[in-house]
Amino acid sequence: MILGFLFVWLLTVFGLWLVTRVVPGVRVRSARGLWLAALVLGLVNIFVRPLLWLVTLPLTVLTFGLFALVVNALMIQFTGWLVSDLEVDGFGSALLAAVIMVVLAVAAFIAFQWFTGGTVHWIYFEEVTKGVYL
Repeated sequence: MILGFLFVWLLTVFGLWLVTRVVPGVRVRSARGLWLAALVLGLVNIFVRPLLWLVTLPLTVLTFGLFALVVNALMIQFTGWLVSDLEVDGFGSALLAAVIMVVLAVAAFIAFQWFTGGTVHWIYFEEVTKGVYL
């Protein structure tokens, strides 16, 4: 489980680094700031994003899921507000950063499935009474 969190954190670090290289409106001042921004973005995505997705669920359904990019962009802007080493100039830059991060996450998920032979086990469940492993 801890390896999964580390993998996601490293992927977030790489994604933020890539975003700072591609998107002109997103900058990071130091390597320490990059690692901290990735950690804060992960925590924001864990605690704040689900609440915001719940509130914006009708808009997300109405736009066939595209409004989720707006929510992700808001999370990137919020992270830029919390971490002084991460600068996000405006909503357009945050939206482009969100698109890049989503494309990277989808590519990583597909690669992970390919490397594991097409099966991803997010939760390991063991039924003790029957000895059946799922």
